[in-house]
Amino acid sequence: MKTTVNRKPSIELLPGYLNGELIVKIYFEYNKQIIDVIKTIPGRGWNQVDRYWYVKAESFDMSSFMPILSPVAQVNSSGFDNPAMDSDHKGDTNYSGPKAQQALYPGSKSDNPTSDDNIPPQYLEKLLRKRYSPNTIKTYVSYIKSFVTEFQDRSLESITTQEINDYILGLIRKKGISASQQNQRINAIKFYYEQVLGRKKKYYHLNRPKKEKRLPNVLTVEEVEQIIKHCTNLKHKCILMTLYSGGLRRSELINLKITDIDTQRMLIRITRSKGKKDRHTLLSEKLVRLLRDYYRWYKPKLWLFEGQGGGQYSATSIENIFRKALKKAQIEKHATPHTLRHSFATHLLEQGINLRYIQEILGHSSTKTTEIYTHVSSKQLTKIQNPLDKLHTD
Repeated sequence: MKTTVNRKPSIELLPGYLNGELIVKIYFEYNKQIIDVIKTIPGRGWNQVDRYWYVKAESFDMSSFMPILSPVAQVNSSGFDNPAMDSDHKGDTNYSGPKAQQALYPGSKSDNPTSDDNIPPQYLEKLLRKRYSPNTIKTYVSYIKSFVTEFQDRSLESITTQEINDYILGLIRKKGISASQQNQRINAIKFYYEQVLGRKKKYYHLNRPKKEKRLPNVLTVEEVEQIIKHCTNLKHKCILMTLYSGGLRRSELINLKITDIDTQRMLIRITRSKGKKDRHTLLSEKLVRLLRDYYRWYKPKLWLFEGQGGGQYSATSIENIFRKALKKAQIEKHATPHTLRHSFATHLLEQGINLRYIQEILGHSSTKTTEIYTHVSSKQLTKIQNPLDKLHTD
């Protein structure tokens, strides 16, 4: 008598792009139970055209997803760093890696980002396993594609350091790429040879530009005040005030959860920020009062600031909010949402706050990064008497 083994249905998680954003695609054969579970995931989306569920990579965390998905299905996470899950599925014949997508969706090879001919094998997967940020992944993939196109008639393994240097030099001469872009392109290329192919770092020692020492643009306290005043939408005003109150990066604000606002200690908790570090920053009493009104009106579920679909707010929307407020305030300085972070740090320094504290608040690894604000701050400079004023020139 044969014993029937009821296996769980399989789910395949794969990296991909949608509207220029890095996402995690969730593939599976139609299953009502799985769909009901996925609908409980904050920020999930459905691609009607290509018919798959997805989550933005910036909000994807395997350790959070496994307890949600594993009770209803076997999860195949090829391309993601999850040793615990690998051991759980050791010997499982249904744990089939990248081929699982083609088994579930025959003929859909073009939808698999790892099959893109212009991305070297394992390049995207390695970036994901190394936990690079979505923005860095997007930049690296774009630059490695350009590199592959340039040497499309050659094997990448045979390209020499000198040829790579000549390629970068050509971009400087023909396209006038900036020093910053030059560095990013070199890093994208080095990542392939050193991280994917495993070659020694010293083998690809490429010429680097001298780093430009540019001072950040800073808004005055009065200008920040005018920008916030001219933002009349409650939610938008809270977003700008939170950026300034904590000296936050846009990505940090987007990843804020309701529980990260600590009104008892008057702190904002930042988790897994740049450099994968957690920290606390300042929380304004004025902001807390406004956030309470915002919470009663908008009723966010998980993220402090959520989009219309319930997922995380977008970086583009934050940019648009800031630009509109800047225009209404009639401020002609070149400024971005990140300028609020620079302004916050400079204003703290001008209040006499110790540079070491500012470093901790901003989450800088070194005081050298924070020291740039000592050059930006004008308060101390105005106290110095100009030697010309001591001369009797009349």
